[in-house]
Amino acid sequence: MSLGFQNLTPDFIFNSLESLGLRPTGELTQLNSYENRVFDIKLDEESPSSESFNLERVIAKYYRPQRWSVEALREEHEFLLDLKKEGVDVVAPLFLKNKTVFEHESLKFSLYPKFKGRMPQEFLGDDLKKVGRVLARLHNVGSQSLFEHRPTLSVSYYGDESLQVLRDWVAPEVSARYFTAANAILDFLAEELPRHSLLRIHGDCHKGNLLNNGTEFFFVDFDDCCNGIEAQDFWMLLDKDHFEHELTEILTGYEELRTFDDSQLSLFEPLRGLRIIYYARWIATRWSDPSFPKIFPQFETYSYWAQDVEQLEKIAWGL
Repeated sequence: MSLGFQNLTPDFIFNSLESLGLRPTGELTQLNSYENRVFDIKLDEESPSSESFNLERVIAKYYRPQRWSVEALREEHEFLLDLKKEGVDVVAPLFLKNKTVFEHESLKFSLYPKFKGRMPQEFLGDDLKKVGRVLARLHNVGSQSLFEHRPTLSVSYYGDESLQVLRDWVAPEVSARYFTAANAILDFLAEELPRHSLLRIHGDCHKGNLLNNGTEFFFVDFDDCCNGIEAQDFWMLLDKDHFEHELTEILTGYEELRTFDDSQLSLFEPLRGLRIIYYARWIATRWSDPSFPKIFPQFETYSYWAQDVEQLEKIAWGL
């Protein structure tokens, strides 16, 4: 029987690390994460080390059961290692016993070095150009191959399957409007997305996943990395109130290292619509997790769906 997060007690966590030969001291701090469970753990000085593993603390990430296969997790880690090899600042998983994905009583987990970085509250000087350069380097590495075991940014997976899930969730007062607008957006993307080449992308490239360590910007949390198009990693970075300025700055840095296909600019808003639809599906499919009704109490209310409908209709009307 597969275990769930309710089994993730301190003893379970310490035992999982000890199964790898590590020696936690008993000091543990849970970090913020909706999708997975992440912990900062202090190690005893006598814990074994290797070329890539000689740390006082590790970040242990326990993956949501039944979400990703071992093969899909390995591909995420291989992407991170490819980026690191090419000099792109990312937080790559640690190797132990020649692996980066481990299992303890059926729960999959991985280990990362503890890192320091802060989400930028504002961009100063040429910060956005630096972000553009990092994103270009990420895409240059991502274009070298495709994932085999991770999703592709497609209308079928992110759109059609999401609408099937949401049939029983959308508030009835706005249901017809919601699905009319959603289908208009999906029809547009179904025609446009196949015109663009795919590459490995971050997939969830918003400012919350962009950190600065005092000198450099780097992206974290590649949990949603997928095959997709460059535009998906652009639009979430941009503040709608400063869209033109931020886009110009990021593209200036980006195009120093990689050409951006301007025809993808017309996809920013439809991709935002796809995100709105998929995000609602994500909440719906996690509703049995006791933390989700607490985090998203408005999800079952009319106001949540009325707000989504307004956003989707505005996007659909602009197509």
